Amino acid sequence: MMYDFIVVGSGSGGGSLAYYLNKSGAKVLLIEAGRFYRKDTFPKTEAETSAHLYWGGGIEFAKDGRMGFLRTKMVGGSSIVYQCLMDRFDDIALNDWKQESGVDWFTPEIMSAHYDQVESDIALHTFVPEERNGNGKLFIKGCEKHNYKWDYLRRGQSDCAVDRGNDCIGCLGGCFRDSKQSSLVAFVQKAEKEGLEIIPDTEILKVEPNADSCKIHGYQNGKKVSFEGKKVILSGGAFGTTRMMTLSGFKSKLPTIGKKFSSHPQFMWLGFQNEIVDAHKGSFQTVASKDPNFRKLGFKLENVFASPISIGMLMNEDGIEHQRLMKQYRYMQCIEVAVRDENVGEIMCDNKGKLTVSKPLTDQDKKRRDLGHQAIENILSASGAREIYKSKFYFGLHLMGGCVMGTDASKSVVNPDFQVHGEKNLYIVDSSIYPNAPGINPGLTIKTLGHRLATQLTK
Repeated sequence: MMYDFIVVGSGSGGGSLAYYLNKSGAKVLLIEAGRFYRKDTFPKTEAETSAHLYWGGGIEFAKDGRMGFLRTKMVGGSSIVYQCLMDRFDDIALNDWKQESGVDWFTPEIMSAHYDQVESDIALHTFVPEERNGNGKLFIKGCEKHNYKWDYLRRGQSDCAVDRGNDCIGCLGGCFRDSKQSSLVAFVQKAEKEGLEIIPDTEILKVEPNADSCKIHGYQNGKKVSFEGKKVILSGGAFGTTRMMTLSGFKSKLPTIGKKFSSHPQFMWLGFQNEIVDAHKGSFQTVASKDPNFRKLGFKLENVFASPISIGMLMNEDGIEHQRLMKQYRYMQCIEVAVRDENVGEIMCDNKGKLTVSKPLTDQDKKRRDLGHQAIENILSASGAREIYKSKFYFGLHLMGGCVMGTDASKSVVNPDFQVHGEKNLYIVDSSIYPNAPGINPGLTIKTLGHRLATQLTK
């Protein structure tokens, strides 16, 4: 069967793209390597979530073993487990993209219409004072004592029922209410009702473009499968898309494949209070730093927390000391610094598809981290923490780059029209095309790029 469009990957980029293409009346196929979970079939425990929703059964590590990466494998992609914070990119991020890539439409004015459309298709909510939990209140208290600017977050959500006893930390393993506006909820399930064909549990390994169409090849339940579309759009994320492009033999003519990888390294610290905080209760994340000085210095602070297993993993302790710390779970407050890092990482793939990631922290990254750590320590101390735990582990969230967009084929993988250089029927739209780290949650913009490409393809 010949499709008009085949979209490989169902995260923020692929999900929104498939939705808008399907609405145009085109014959669209959406393929996903992972399972198709629904609100009533998501794993119910933290241990099951790690085992079933992530590639590799949980955390993947850079080759030096120091930075962990969280990469999901299911319909909806990482939008299922991330917090769905919906921020537009500012002038700083878009101007930096424009300068690095040479792409002239990376401007707030041009992107605005696409942001407007995506925002109109999802439920958005800006938090208010009554929704702050104990962790949020302590964060604000510490910020205000040091005159750090903060603000309420805007999140994609509808009827989270926190006022009726729901605890949104459950969103870290998939929303049981279809409230969080993940790609699954905001786009894929809607398009499914309108006739979008979706094939889960199908891992695509190779892409074979030709003059009039593009074929893709992979495995479904251990059996070889192939599909053909007039146009194919890869949306497997930084790791997945880089892997497919490498296995398809494109690296010989596009040497930038796998390079310019960035990830917003995030470092979490804990503060132990004398009074119960219950950071796992209520609205999970309502506020964050909004300090212009922090933005200029290349970091932001997030008022986050995690479930017991994840919090336990942050603590590099054994035996009695670990028990002492974990017994104080209800007394913990938590802040993390997210660094706007340099895009010097590299994703490498061997001929069997095994990925190896090199992601060193540069001197600039370390400086930004340390400035963020000082701000965290100031806030925790000012909010009354009697003990501060400085975790030695850190994570690379918001995986970006590897198939960056640009005007120069020797320095990029896709052109300003999302086409792979030299291929008229093969496109990429996901975070792998990001020229560098924006320092802002990338989810809304990935969806917005999906809308821009859909508009272009259906003119």
